[in-house]
Amino acid sequence: MKKGVVFFIGLCISAFLLGCGGNPDDNSLNVFSVSQDKEFGQQLRDEVLANSYEFPVWEKELHPAAYGLLDSIKTEILSSGNVFYKDEFDWEIYIIHDDAVPNAFCAPGGYIFVFTGLMKYVHSVDELAGVLAHEIAHADRRHSTDQLTKNYGISILIQTILGDNGRFVGDLTASLLALNYSRKDEKEADAYGVSYLCSTGFAADASKNFFKRLSADGSSYSMPTFFSTHPDDGTRVKLIEAKRDELHCREAEE
Repeated sequence: MKKGVVFFIGLCISAFLLGCGGNPDDNSLNVFSVSQDKEFGQQLRDEVLANSYEFPVWEKELHPAAYGLLDSIKTEILSSGNVFYKDEFDWEIYIIHDDAVPNAFCAPGGYIFVFTGLMKYVHSVDELAGVLAHEIAHADRRHSTDQLTKNYGISILIQTILGDNGRFVGDLTASLLALNYSRKDEKEADAYGVSYLCSTGFAADASKNFFKRLSADGSSYSMPTFFSTHPDDGTRVKLIEAKRDELHCREAEE
């Protein structure tokens, strides 16, 4: 590649990165804009809603109590003052009817999906709030587009600079289904989940009980990688407890 072209692309990349802005508490290199997080999330949401066989989403009008509970938890978490993209993201909630999956996931841009299996698996509203806070943290910390940046690197920047990224964005959305959060992402989501809940009425460390029980059950669930949560040997539980103590948050009952 000629030096002039390299220099031009370098200038464009520098200008692009300087113009990204975002959370000053986030020092990760993410080449996507916040609006692109929402675009990816909207596309993924639409794909889930269109696939009623694999993801039978409950209609809100038919299940007002379940949606009301989740919406109230979500609202309290967002009102904690610690969710950076509280106003930028949409934070929509959808319930997927699958009692065999005790899990939830939050797509980029704040599109939250909760399986009925999670609502039956948790032992308290505090535990449910803990899992939701963890998933909200993944979106608020922009972990999905961080991973896309690491996986695709310079090709994303070149496509964006050349203005030929329409189909490329669609391909990236599809690749979200194969993403796996890093161990660092999971730990960060755990820590931020605690900080979100600390100023709410929920026990900030309640997710530890969920992770302990899920690990003890030793169950594995057939789910797309992007939707999966992986309990470990207790490191995450210790981190949650340490963050709770650091912030002087209320402790959950065992």
